[in-house]
Amino acid sequence: MASRNTAKRKRELIDRKGEVRDLSKIDPKEFLKARDVLPERLLDLARAARRYRGAQKAPTKLAINIRLSPEVVRYFRSGGRGWQTRIDTALRKVAGLG
Repeated sequence: MASRNTAKRKRELIDRKGEVRDLSKIDPKEFLKARDVLPERLLDLARAARRYRGAQKAPTKLAINIRLSPEVVRYFRSGGRGWQTRIDTALRKVAGLG
C-alpha cells in the first residue's frame, strides 16, 4: 500500500512534459530521503567526501576577523590558493616568529 501512495505522489510532482511541478505548496516532510532514492554508488561517494577531512583535534590557528587594505588582499590573492597562509607567514616574519 505504501508503494501505491509513493507512486501517486510521484505522478503528482511530474507534469505531462516530464518536468517537476512547483513544489512550494507541498509539505517537505513528505519528500523522500536521498538515501531512499539515490543509487548506492552515489551515496558511497557522498560518504567518502564527508570523510575527507574532519574537525581538527587540536586547532593550530585561531579564526578571527581582520581588516586589510584592498591592495594587500589583492596582492596575496593574486598568488592563488593559500593566500591566507602567505599572510600568516608574512606576519610571523614581521613579528620575529619565523
